[in-house]
Amino acid sequence: MQLPNFSEKFSDNLSLLPSRDAVAAIELVDHSGAPAAKIENVQGQAGSLRVYCWLAETLGAITPEAAELGLKIYAEHTQDARANPGKHPNIDRLFNIKTADQTLQVKSV
Repeated sequence: MQLPNFSEKFSDNLSLLPSRDAVAAIELVDHSGAPAAKIENVQGQAGSLRVYCWLAETLGAITPEAAELGLKIYAEHTQDARANPGKHPNIDRLFNIKTADQTLQVKSV
């Protein structure tokens, strides 16, 4: 699988991912089928929606491998999230996906 060359700047990385204008929101579902989170295609969340959709399409789900790649895509925001827990919940979620049983499925809603 050929991945884009992600940089140290989130806006540059986001420009490498497909637009998701037709997707109103996604739901993240845990291994038991329970909803874990919802990300809407609105200002402040649209970038995360694009990242999560692309990760799920590319790697099949938000797996530990996908979470690690997502943290790279978020670039400078990943460092800010580490320094300020709770400020970036969609990044914080990726920090917590460390084992296969924590994998999240992505569903458009």
